[in-house]
Amino acid sequence: MDQLDTFNRRYNLLSKISASFFYSLAVAVALNFFWTPGHMYSSGMTGFAQLLNTLSQRFFPFTLSTSILYFVLNVPLFLLAWFKIGHKFTLFTIVTVVLGSIMMHVIQPINMHVDPLICALFGGIVNGVGTGFALKNGISTGGIDIIGIVIRQKTGTSYGKVSISINLLIILAAGFAFGWTRALYSALTIFVNGRMIDAVYTQHQKLQVIIVTEYPQAIIDGIQERMHRGITIFHDVEGAYSHIEKTALLTVIDRYDMYDIVAIIKKYDPYAFMSVSEIEKVYGRFKEQEIV
Repeated sequence: MDQLDTFNRRYNLLSKISASFFYSLAVAVALNFFWTPGHMYSSGMTGFAQLLNTLSQRFFPFTLSTSILYFVLNVPLFLLAWFKIGHKFTLFTIVTVVLGSIMMHVIQPINMHVDPLICALFGGIVNGVGTGFALKNGISTGGIDIIGIVIRQKTGTSYGKVSISINLLIILAAGFAFGWTRALYSALTIFVNGRMIDAVYTQHQKLQVIIVTEYPQAIIDGIQERMHRGITIFHDVEGAYSHIEKTALLTVIDRYDMYDIVAIIKKYDPYAFMSVSEIEKVYGRFKEQEIV
């Protein structure tokens, strides 16, 4: 058992470090291959760092580096993550932000003439996949990620929607300071980035499951043993075709739980009827997967 625990810890550590490195490459490629050549701004602290970098180029006698600003702007949010989310989570966030800053500096912008639409789309896709992959492995990329996770824990709101809402400030700043064409493409890349995050990072997505079965207790035991989910029971449900008395079970799960609940139903009642629908929010008691 001790050897298994040691292996699990090492595997978890390796997966988190790999996710941090993957994100750092993704954000550097998105920034220096697409956003900077396309003259647009990204989401979150990367976008704020870009804005400050542009302001320093125009109005200051010196230029503030985007890579350094990205790290400095994240420092106050490390404290928020430390107290509101978790210590291990914060430590890996620091590692991720440091790696991102290094990669932004090492991977230099390229000079190429590409349609701004292409830059907006591919920049949002590349960064969104990297951010979503990092979040899926239990680490944050800093900035808006931390704010988004804290808000999601309090309200259940989708991370991508939180990200899009907060980043409207970047769009407005880009529009007033540098023109509305640049703001339009910035809005597009932020929207694509948010949608890609939601596509990859699915932990926050909730599903309502209704199961009609003749063997309710076996399914209830299987769900509660494997997923620890609450279940509402509707007794004396009758099928309109067979007129056989059945029981309806209603529960809410994470999208991550979908494979497990299907396996449980196939095991105990392969003829059960199950319907699944996405839900916007959950109020009351619902056990979230913990971030540490």
